[in-house]
Amino acid sequence: MEVQQQLPLAGIRVVELTHMVMGPSAGLILADLGADVLKVEPLEGDNTRRLRGSGAGYFPMYNRNKQSIALDLKHERGRDIAGQLLERADVVLENFRPGAMAKLGFDYARLAERNPALIYCSMKGFLSGPYAHRTALDEVVQMMGGLAYMTGLPGRPLRAGSSVIDITGGMFAVIGVLAALQQRTRTGRGQYVTSSLFETAAFMVGQHMAQESVLGQEPQPMSVRQAAWAIYDIFVTRDAEKVFVGVVSDSQWRTFCAAFKLHSLLEDNALTTNNGRVEQRARLLPIIADTFGHYTKAELMEILENSGLPFAPINRPHDLFEDPHLNANGGLVSMTLPDNGQALKLPGLPLEMAGQRFGLRQDLPAVGEHAPQQLRELGYDDAAIEQLVREQVVRIG
Repeated sequence: MEVQQQLPLAGIRVVELTHMVMGPSAGLILADLGADVLKVEPLEGDNTRRLRGSGAGYFPMYNRNKQSIALDLKHERGRDIAGQLLERADVVLENFRPGAMAKLGFDYARLAERNPALIYCSMKGFLSGPYAHRTALDEVVQMMGGLAYMTGLPGRPLRAGSSVIDITGGMFAVIGVLAALQQRTRTGRGQYVTSSLFETAAFMVGQHMAQESVLGQEPQPMSVRQAAWAIYDIFVTRDAEKVFVGVVSDSQWRTFCAAFKLHSLLEDNALTTNNGRVEQRARLLPIIADTFGHYTKAELMEILENSGLPFAPINRPHDLFEDPHLNANGGLVSMTLPDNGQALKLPGLPLEMAGQRFGLRQDLPAVGEHAPQQLRELGYDDAAIEQLVREQVVRIG
């Protein structure tokens, strides 16, 4: 789905003033879906371009299919250019600290006076309430929202192994933007949309809050939880590899016993139902572990594959580069790093529409790469653009 006019959001103009993960992930989704997303960066470029360690992947993962303009927003002329871009936008995305956009003159109230159809999406740490003034990070809200407690061992909270709240918060922002776009088709007016990290974390652990309400007991961390199914665990194979296997229904139990010739278990009335198997888990698991210990990883996975049972190898992110499924259907998008031309493949949007995946239209942009094009559309000629560069109002990538 790489032809512009075929894309769902073709013609929607988005101006993105964001940083880190939450805001850029929202911009990425809109861009992949076909919106024209313009990333406004400081003259030195988005800070995530320079991060190392666990942040080294932020920029390449969340900024494809976008254009870049680099402006000095401390300079009056830089703010004037940004204001012109914002006035022409269908959607504005921002995730800076509360009050930062207002200081620049780019708050929703002022922009909506000049562009009533504008959809202005702010991504913050918290929605309205006593915490609204606080600064939040993904890890902060994983801790205070209960997710780290549910992920780690008892007494040892552990953040999830991805920026799941940043990313999911960005996804909720996109849901709000899409809903606002749909509403605008009926009313002709835009609106202010806010998503947040803390409330996203609370939503993610809502199932555990509901569990406590249903059972009357506080849920234990997932690492020591009482499983809802007897066979729902990681097992070691004969060649010392590990495979996760889940048997989550009575029909799957019958299929499982037939596939591994465990006829005595199938005839055991105490194991006929799921609840019965959970009660017998301490007796059952050693039998299953011993059975699996006679197979290599490849042999075990082949039987499980042929039986249609849920299973998974224990992969690292590194393993996904060569995953045959991701490589067969456009699941990995090829692009290049703008600073050194290094080729890389990263996951595409996890969607198919009309049987098509969403690919690459615009490679990762250099800092300010699209400034000339954007400024010409605003009416600046080459001499004016050169003057802006000399005055360090604009940077050309």
